[in-house]
Amino acid sequence: MINLSNPAISILLPFYNTASTLAQCLDSILNQTFTNFELLAINNGSTDDSVAVVVAKMGSDPRLKLLNLEKAGLIPALNLGLQEAKADIIARMDGDDVMHATRLEKQIQYLKQNSNCSLVACKVDLFPKELIKEGYWEYIRWQNSCITAQDIRDEIYWESPLAHPSVTFVKKDVLALGGYRDGAFPEDYDLWLRMNQAGFIMEKLPETLLDWREGSTRLSRNDPRYNREAFDVIRAEFLSQDSRLKQNRPLVVWGAGRSTRLRAKHLLDKGFKLTAWIDVDNNKIGNKVWGAMVHSPQWLKQKEKPFVLSYVTVRGAKEKNRQQLEEMGYKRGLDYLMVG
Repeated sequence: MINLSNPAISILLPFYNTASTLAQCLDSILNQTFTNFELLAINNGSTDDSVAVVVAKMGSDPRLKLLNLEKAGLIPALNLGLQEAKADIIARMDGDDVMHATRLEKQIQYLKQNSNCSLVACKVDLFPKELIKEGYWEYIRWQNSCITAQDIRDEIYWESPLAHPSVTFVKKDVLALGGYRDGAFPEDYDLWLRMNQAGFIMEKLPETLLDWREGSTRLSRNDPRYNREAFDVIRAEFLSQDSRLKQNRPLVVWGAGRSTRLRAKHLLDKGFKLTAWIDVDNNKIGNKVWGAMVHSPQWLKQKEKPFVLSYVTVRGAKEKNRQQLEEMGYKRGLDYLMVG
């Protein structure tokens, strides 16, 4: 039953010049099996026919509401949506993606049945297939493997474990953190890191309920807030505050190559001192880097385990490092973390 005065879910759909994909996106939302929602389409200064696409749909569905915002960026649009939303539950969507028909039904059911959970996402699929490169498939395979709250907590410093348009969350929990933050960082990853730091539970349905579109116009392809350096900086900011790094255990970084050292420097510049570096390159073993010795992985076979941050990102190396650490008795989240 549709209740326009008190919807169960408010869907935030900011859009900017997505006329070519917006109709398909809107149809996928308006045809959900769960119907008691409002859809806030937030126009962020579009100059194409996007607004006309929304207006055409509004005539046949009163759940769709158009909000106009002079182009000020994605974050003001999202925060306007949070301010205007009538529901206690917020679902995110982007104007070029496609919801599977049961997404809202399954996500709101999960939140109702798991009152300790603040956010639930879902697995995603990428399209159109011909545009997806191998590296992106690898990222999605990893992201789709982060299902449980523990997975997300332990893997969050590797990369963003959630696709932003796949999440549904409790509005008051996000508002308690100040909503979306604007800055030189990816707004979604920043929010997941803040929620993780605050102890909010984030989980994922083990089902694919969103088709995530790849394309050259995506913000993640064009905005400096989504480049490698931006991720490295914000990752170090939150990692430096993680309680697991404040247990007075010796701290070790796996990876002594130049690129790894530069990424780790963001953390070390916050006052952390390394006991050792770990590397498999015999030419590096025995050297000193910034006052700490470089050792082989065998050095980690100690009764009193140090805490290990594995910064190695070469394809395939992450899992090899994880396997070696586990074989030596190190436990993910307790004795080591993977850092992207």
